[in-house]
Amino acid sequence: MSSETFRLPDVGEGLTEAEILAWHVAVGDEVAVNQVIVEVETAKAAVELPCPFDGTVAELLVAEGETVAVGSPIIAVTTGADEPPPVTSEDGGESESSGSVLVGYGTSATATRRRRRHPATPEPVTASPGAARPPATPPVRMLAKELGVDLADVAFEGDRIRREDVRRHVDAPTDPPAADRTGDERRVPIKGVRKATAAAMTASAFTAPHVTEFVTVDVTAMTETVETLRAHRAFADVRVTPLLLVARALLSAARHFPDINARWDEENQEIVYPHAVNLGIAAATPRGLLVPNIKDAPGLTLVDLARALAELTTTARAGRITPEQMAGGTITITNVGVFGVDAATPILNPGEAAILCFGAVRRRPWEYRGEIALRDVTQLSLSFDHRLVDGELGSRVLARVAAVLADPAGELLLD
Repeated sequence: MSSETFRLPDVGEGLTEAEILAWHVAVGDEVAVNQVIVEVETAKAAVELPCPFDGTVAELLVAEGETVAVGSPIIAVTTGADEPPPVTSEDGGESESSGSVLVGYGTSATATRRRRRHPATPEPVTASPGAARPPATPPVRMLAKELGVDLADVAFEGDRIRREDVRRHVDAPTDPPAADRTGDERRVPIKGVRKATAAAMTASAFTAPHVTEFVTVDVTAMTETVETLRAHRAFADVRVTPLLLVARALLSAARHFPDINARWDEENQEIVYPHAVNLGIAAATPRGLLVPNIKDAPGLTLVDLARALAELTTTARAGRITPEQMAGGTITITNVGVFGVDAATPILNPGEAAILCFGAVRRRPWEYRGEIALRDVTQLSLSFDHRLVDGELGSRVLARVAAVLADPAGELLLD
């Protein structure tokens, strides 16, 4: 019998570290090759890692909530292989006779472990066989961690703890009353998606000269088209929302004005025009703002685009977006209307030339065929990088999106 050590692989594009969100195994458990053993959070996504060995869990080398560098040993598995066990140093690292990583992933020769600087962080421990863990998905565990809630104290019904259970626990009255806790504060480490988003947005805001244009549009025909599509048998198993037609309108504009699909290459002093249009959809998730994208979106039929949008948003909110889905975006939509917000001036997704903002659709008095009538009206805004996009191009793109939403059937037939 020998012991194999699994090191944290690089699960993204050059990511250097990840946080251990949840172990799915305990010491003494039997594991098989490709069995999911742990969920980790990187700066881009929550990722499940499979085990590369058959054997028995000998030791969990990293506690939940701890952040470790790529290449660091995270679990030891006793196998039947007749090989010498790795040499372990006092701090839990290994000598140069290192353990395994997933095929295709690299390791860091100088891997180190970084403990969270937070008073609630437990010391690394070895899980005991059969130790009960409150049933909850990783996003719920993340929410509880951010709110300082011990899931063992949360009351719930059904098969697992849900977000509303955690929030109900937080909102429940406690002693002493809130008035006696004046001056209390909650501190959350800046890490993971929040840290990456902050760095990216700061770099984008202070690198690309942003310009934002607005247009108010009568989208009554768009809302009627949405209802028509929902009743059509081709969309029977697909969720149809106004965002579907907004996405189609932006793709139409990108086809008519392809220079909007560009990026600034500072290092090589070039403007790059990708052949593919990878449509990013900004999604609010329990882990923060994520912008996964639909690869080569113009090549999809309307039904396939609806499916891709539904899958992307569902996966993002469940915390299951992969680094591959986050990479390579070329133009983005952000939908603030779902929060009841009319308009915004969004910051560009780093490296992209434009981002379209879709506001709330409201019934308003509007001039229609020479009379005042109640119509469905929304506001669109387009932020763009003025190094890449001048006012004329930005205006034409925004006007094209507005025209498609004002008359989806007519504009798309002529597209």
